[in-house]
Amino acid sequence: MKLSNRILGINGPAGSDGWEVYYRAREMKAAGQKVINLTVGDHDAPTDPAIIAALAESAAAGHTRYTAVNGTLELRSAIAARVQERTGIATTAENVAVTNGGQAALFSALMALCDTGDTALFIDPYYATYPGTIRAAGAIPHAIPARPEDGFQPDFDALETVAPKAKLLLINAPNNPTGVAYGPETLGRIVEICKKHDLWLISDEVYDTLDWRGNFKSARAMPDMAERTITLGSLSKSHVMTGFRLGWMVGPEPVATGVMNLTTNTTYGLAAFVQQAGLYAITKGSDIQAANAARYRARAELAVRAFEGSNIITLTPPDGGMFAMLDARATGLSGQEFAHRLLDETGIAVMPGESFGQSAAGHVRVALTVANDELADALQRLRAFGEALAQEKGRKHG
Repeated sequence: MKLSNRILGINGPAGSDGWEVYYRAREMKAAGQKVINLTVGDHDAPTDPAIIAALAESAAAGHTRYTAVNGTLELRSAIAARVQERTGIATTAENVAVTNGGQAALFSALMALCDTGDTALFIDPYYATYPGTIRAAGAIPHAIPARPEDGFQPDFDALETVAPKAKLLLINAPNNPTGVAYGPETLGRIVEICKKHDLWLISDEVYDTLDWRGNFKSARAMPDMAERTITLGSLSKSHVMTGFRLGWMVGPEPVATGVMNLTTNTTYGLAAFVQQAGLYAITKGSDIQAANAARYRARAELAVRAFEGSNIITLTPPDGGMFAMLDARATGLSGQEFAHRLLDETGIAVMPGESFGQSAAGHVRVALTVANDELADALQRLRAFGEALAQEKGRKHG
């Protein structure tokens, strides 16, 4: 018996996606080896006890039955108020659909906007699930390069070339994996192209609260963009709630209604007690959000200092997020080769840049998700490892 072409096609062309480093690191740690795991963006800090208490109290009060498929009115209203405050654009509960995490918000938005065979554009480097999610929705993924020599800003000539035949553009800022945000000039060009070629814009803004330089601006806030923009949000990164699987999409009312219809026929909504925890986080968790942002900002600054003066391993200073992107091309290795050797020889696990697209080839992504002392030690050893590789390369070619 054969599976559907839709399911078989999600992963795309055969070949390594670079995630072997992550799986090997987990296996090594389970076997008792010392591993500093800097691969995935999950927090080292626990969820705040007040959020846990809100969830437990809600469940104990009997909120364990079916609830509104698209999210409770209270939670959707709180999300709308949050988005309106951050964008200045009128937003109501009718613009909001609550989903099972930001990933489900992305899939739902793509399902709502794309017909089978439509082309969906996205920026490379990209969050690892983007191409597969586009294919799962029946659309055709097409990457637009954002090269390191351009500061990981989109190649607008490439975007202009393919935009006339596309249905939508998916962006993510502050970006995972690079940490780069899009300033007014970049976002202005993106908006201009979307209007010119009548594209929908999906803006993944799950890192909007982790913005160090004030460069982030929501695409929804740009002139005349609210009716063609879908913003994706989540509490996973802002409030240390990755396992709660609470996300949302915000867009025109017909899109939110369409996503509600999809949810009715897929997940049938999110547990009411989880939504109550989310409502607490949004309405009463500003201190939690601020403390979390301060933690990652300090670690980003630590990472920048760790590679000051290096001409072997160089760092793109992150504008925000939970990651740092390191350029290891001077070692002569690919990102995959560097990451595997780093794990084998030092016990430090990082993600190859190739896991996030070809624009990040020869790079590695470091998750800033361990305590500061451990992170500083790991980055110092990573730098020394890269410099030793460069010397080895020099001897071979000397």
